[in-house]
Amino acid sequence: MTVAEIDPTDPAVLADPFTAYGKAREEGRLARMRLPGLGTLWIATRHEDAREVLGGGKFELTGESFMRPPGIPEHCHRYLRTMAEMEGAEHLRLRTLAAPAFTASRARAFRSSIERIVTDLLDALPGAASPEGEVDLLEHFARPLPMDVICELVGIPVEDRPQWREYGVAVVGGFGPAFVDAVPRIVEGAQAAVARRKEDPADDLISTLLQVRAEDGDRLTDDELVTLVWHLVLAGQTPANLIGNAVEVLLTHPEHLAALRADPSLMPRAVEELTRLAGPQLLTTPRFAKEDVTFDDVTVRKGERVSVAIVSANRDPRAYTDPDTLDLTRTGPNHLGYAHGPHFCLGAAFARTETEIALTALITRYPDLALAGQPERTPDGGTWRLATLPVVTLGHGRSGRN
Repeated sequence: MTVAEIDPTDPAVLADPFTAYGKAREEGRLARMRLPGLGTLWIATRHEDAREVLGGGKFELTGESFMRPPGIPEHCHRYLRTMAEMEGAEHLRLRTLAAPAFTASRARAFRSSIERIVTDLLDALPGAASPEGEVDLLEHFARPLPMDVICELVGIPVEDRPQWREYGVAVVGGFGPAFVDAVPRIVEGAQAAVARRKEDPADDLISTLLQVRAEDGDRLTDDELVTLVWHLVLAGQTPANLIGNAVEVLLTHPEHLAALRADPSLMPRAVEELTRLAGPQLLTTPRFAKEDVTFDDVTVRKGERVSVAIVSANRDPRAYTDPDTLDLTRTGPNHLGYAHGPHFCLGAAFARTETEIALTALITRYPDLALAGQPERTPDGGTWRLATLPVVTLGHGRSGRN
């Protein structure tokens, strides 16, 4: 049987991964990707197979699943291996100890803080008060929002937060000099935050985790808390790209935007549908087969790598009716935007809440919000993300807070 080949550097794939991966999905359960210097990577394209790969039964993460850029100081290395790189008992221990700080109820309790951050960012939009009201919403809202939320959640001092925004930009930009330079600074800030909360507890994530004890008395060490902050910085940037993608989709689907404005109670479901349809993650971190696994007449041999094409699985017609269409009332299986199985995103409740609040504030505050031009996209084989999001914010109103 012929297996579809996907070239992540192909301009056609970068410009429209939905079509490229969709064609591969209809040709077979697996596609193949050849990466220079790394060999062959199998790609699971269908929803059911994606759940199997991510479920942890026949596939696992290993140290070879992850890459680190050269140049990061040696003393930082021990903080870079997060629970996302762990399996089995090691992963379960850390996740169990961290979970109490990431529950849906904790996210709801943090809602007012996120609302305040969103309001502050919208109040500060440059140009929003001008007659034209044109602004790059990605640069001035979607991109700084996640880091501001993380700083509030972790307890980073207000005076340090502008610098942390720059760290967020560096992390989103991927491996490069800015990324390498940001790592030790993030580690130092996280170390200071842990030390501060040991002396002066507050209502934030680190203070909560410092109090968590397992039944046997086990707790997170200071190094593990610093590593968790690094993990938050890495994973917590996803809402920046999700919010940008979601705004673009809504502004090009005016009937759905009108429905949301007319019935705000639709927003939680809308966030799920927008994550399914336009989530930023295209491919997951590769897993390694623990044994030979057969997909129809294609066999993945023990030790071979498989990645899940979330971009394809979330639009699989075997799982969703009319999957390429935005449907705010959609029912069906859970999307895979936050993965599945043991490594389901620990911060999913916070990401959902953050995205919901951001989109609600935007469409409520700016009734005439519209694209000011064609948004530009960053060519990225692993992430569907915008480079710019120019909008017109006519009908701008201040928050009215003193």
